[in-house]
Parts: sequence; C-alpha cells; structure tokens
Amino acid sequence: MIQGALWSDERRTLRLEEIESAPNNPAVFMLWPREGEPYLGRTGLLRRRLLRLLREREKPSRLLNLRDVTDRIDFWLVGSQLESSLLYYRLAREHFPDTYSKLVKLRMPAYVKVTLGNDFPRTAVTSRVTGGKGLYYGPFRTRVAAEHFNSQFLDLFQVRRCEDNLEPRADHPGCIYGEMNMCLRPCQMVVSGAQYANEVARMEQFLSTSGASLLETIGHQRQRFSEELDFEEAARQHKRYERVQQILALRDELAADIDQLCGVAVAPAAEFGKMNLWFVRRGFWHGPFEFPLAQQGDQIVSMDSRLRQLVTRVPVRDPMGAGVRQEHLALLARWFYSTWRDGEWVPCASLEALPFRKIVNAIGRIAKPRTG
Repeated sequence: MIQGALWSDERRTLRLEEIESAPNNPAVFMLWPREGEPYLGRTGLLRRRLLRLLREREKPSRLLNLRDVTDRIDFWLVGSQLESSLLYYRLAREHFPDTYSKLVKLRMPAYVKVTLGNDFPRTAVTSRVTGGKGLYYGPFRTRVAAEHFNSQFLDLFQVRRCEDNLEPRADHPGCIYGEMNMCLRPCQMVVSGAQYANEVARMEQFLSTSGASLLETIGHQRQRFSEELDFEEAARQHKRYERVQQILALRDELAADIDQLCGVAVAPAAEFGKMNLWFVRRGFWHGPFEFPLAQQGDQIVSMDSRLRQLVTRVPVRDPMGAGVRQEHLALLARWFYSTWRDGEWVPCASLEALPFRKIVNAIGRIAKPRTG
C-alpha cells in the first residue's frame, strides 16, 4: 500500500481471453491499447462492464466496443464509492495530467475567504483555494449557503463589506453600512489601520474557533452582569449569545478553517473482513490504510491499540501545492455532501488528538452488515 497516495497498489491484470474470469465486483479499470492513451473507467460490476466493452460481436453495433484496440486490462477492486472516487482521481491525474479535471468532473466547492493580503481585509465567497495569504472557511454544500453564512456572520463584526481597494481619506463618501454602524469606516479614517486590524483579528478568531471565542466572551459578560444584578444588560447579552448560535447553525457540517480541517473517513475495503481508513489533515487526504477487523497473530491487542499503531504510519508532511489541496477538498466535499455517501466521517481537532473510541464505534457500525 502506498501511504498518502489515495489508492492501494493492488493492481490486477487481464488479457482479452481472460475476461470471463474477471470478478463481478466494484472496480476501477484501465484498458490499455497497443498505441495511444488508455481508457479509464469505473463500475459496480466489473465483468459485465468489460464484456460490454470488449465482447466479440458478430453484427455491427452502435455501442462502444474497444476489443480491436485493447492489448491488456488493469483493474483495482474497491470496497466503497469513496475508494472508487479517490482512486479514479489518482489514476486520472497520473495518466491524463492535462485533462484529468474534466474526466473526474471536479466541482470546486465554495468558501468564505478573509482576504488577509489586503491592507484592509474583507470577506469574499470564492471557489478557489490559492497559496496566497488568507483564511478559507468551508467547504460549503453550495455557493448560496456560503453567501448566506457570510452575510449573516458579518453582522457580528464591523468589518467592511465593500469590494474597493480602499484609499482612506477624510472626505470619502462612505457607504450605508458605515451609516448603520456596521462598519468601522476605515475609508473615512474614522479608525486607524491598527484598530481595524484588531477587529479583523476578532473575526479570524471567530472562524478559526468555529465561534467559540465570541461565545465565550459573551458568556463571561452575561455572567458578570448577572452577578452585578444588571439583569437588563444580562438579558441583552443572552440575546447576543443566542444570535451567535443561530448564525453558527447556518454552517454546513464540514465548514471550518481549512488549516484545521482534520478527520477520518471510514469505509469498507474490497477484501472481506477489512476496513479502509483515510486521514484528512489540513484538507489533504492520506490513505487508504487497511484495518483488519479480526485479531492478527496470537497476541491479543485491542482495536484501540491497533488504531494507534496505524496512525503512526500517516505521513508527517502533507502533499505540496494549493492546487492539490483544492482538489482534495473538492473530493471530500463531493463525498460528504452526496446522497450516495458510504462510510462515516469522524472529525477531530488534529490527528494528534484523534477520538479513537468514536473511530472504533464507526468501524463497528460499518462492519456489522458485512459480518452479521
């Protein structure tokens, strides 16, 4: 198994005359011609698909037939839609570097971006993750969901909503948000650059902590006013607290600062009695790592301990490049938000703080139908 490569190297090869012996299982396959590029495909029933593409036909047909040009067949059995999707992406990227994005039909999800490279940072909804300076919060299920969350959570901060490259001056006309006290009005030099930066830092912390920083601050203020018997102000802080909770409820399940997006995807392996685990760190995929359900050897080792040993095999370094990260996040979002999602997702703060008991429970739930 290749660590961090998104696929297992358990490749099998067939000749044309061996098609009838192919397993009728879910698989990703490649048909290699004598010349030119291979044909890449995936299927839920390998033998049936190969027979359809490569069967000898006595009569002409409009259906695609590659028998006359195919030299050999490579295939990889898969145990889940997630494994099929990641393997297909990996092979397409390797063999079709110029067109793989179109082959995989990668749809980039939406994020709320804090444009930290700007002198006066603001937020924007984008579907591009670049290597520049910025905080990306997502991925969201749809762009509409990202835009709705962005418009609502900005009500909690006095950060500008305009898209101009500001050149602050005292006679700047400003905008309606400044008049409504929803912006610190750096354009009109009402605040200094440092004061505006402090407000942006509060917003960054809110996103990085998934709202915990602001909830904690408001909760302390509510408690202090209650102890001082200022119940009117305490009630106002309680309404603020509830408002923040309502805004946080607008997030999609995966939405987080992508620098802190970590978790484990658990899905069945192609081989009976095994599970596949993929680890996600900072939005990058690592895996699959096969995890046998049955005890290996005579020595009794708990599943929890075996998981801890497996985690030590996760590469320390993530794949390089903002483009790779963007594609890995797109694959994660497509699987997680899909109607065909198989397996389970177990989020965590970091791979060093994995919730092993939750992972064990997820493995048990997925394995039950296969062993029951």
